[in-house]
Amino acid sequence: MNHRLATRFVMVFSILAALTLFCLSNGWSQSPGQRVRLALPSTNVTFIPMFAASRKGYFKDEGLNVEIVMMRANLASTALLTGDIDYNGAVTGVIGGAIKGQPLKALIFTSTSPMMSMMGGKGITKPEHVKGKKLATSSPGGTATLVAKHILQKFGVDPERGAVLVYVGRDPARYAALESGVVDVAMLSPPTNIIARRKGFSELAFAADYIRFPQNGFGATEKKIREDSDEVFRMIRATLKGLAFVTDKQNKQAVIDMIMKEWKISDRHLANEMYRYMASVMSSDASLNMDGLQLLVDQQRENAKVSTPIKASNVIDYSFVEKARKDIGFSN
Repeated sequence: MNHRLATRFVMVFSILAALTLFCLSNGWSQSPGQRVRLALPSTNVTFIPMFAASRKGYFKDEGLNVEIVMMRANLASTALLTGDIDYNGAVTGVIGGAIKGQPLKALIFTSTSPMMSMMGGKGITKPEHVKGKKLATSSPGGTATLVAKHILQKFGVDPERGAVLVYVGRDPARYAALESGVVDVAMLSPPTNIIARRKGFSELAFAADYIRFPQNGFGATEKKIREDSDEVFRMIRATLKGLAFVTDKQNKQAVIDMIMKEWKISDRHLANEMYRYMASVMSSDASLNMDGLQLLVDQQRENAKVSTPIKASNVIDYSFVEKARKDIGFSN
């Protein structure tokens, strides 16, 4: 077995193992129907429209048996291209892949901004204080890193030389690094930012107050869009219904109940805080700010060292959202 073949074997085996493990552990599969696999990169509460679409039966109503699989963004990108998953919720990664020439398109965004906070340790109470400090973030091209750099720039701190970016991974690891003093600052999402604040850490900045680019939806391959357009439309329509449910203020208590159940939280005050953060960034009809998307595209292009300008419209296919909006009866 040559090196290339061995590498591909290990990659495919890892993807299949991840799919099996997380499908079994999370149990997101619905009743019989057309089987669809949607990979999400984290349990960020802004993915709740997909959970609502599952638990409220919107996917089932569309004849879809959707498995929501928790999978790291880098694995999901590969799994999408190999056909091991159908949709990738790490839309930043989908856009990053499209920028590199991969046949991918983002299909829907449910948030107008990343939902995360820059949390400071002892004595760090302002973003300016981050200068020269260690800041825990996700990965070189991850959303948390893009947000951290943007906030630092807003406060006159050179993100490349003014602070030490430490690539830790997901929220729990970043919080552990902050709590143990391994880093001085960390990018955290609910509920870990709320927990950190309760422990006395300072919320230096909330992403939505400083940067706006769409997040938390999903994308697919151009092949999937071309060959399974009806399925894509039904996925989008069910997700829009889930989005409408969680953003309807009349459903606030029901959504908080859902947060407590799905995130296994017994503290209703904590769930209420998670809801408050979520509601501040959610788009009730998946509206898209093209200027914000262009900002994301440009940041991803810079990270990938792609010199050729790329229009935001080239990395998305929003025709399904537009059609589903009309079908459901959303006003434009």
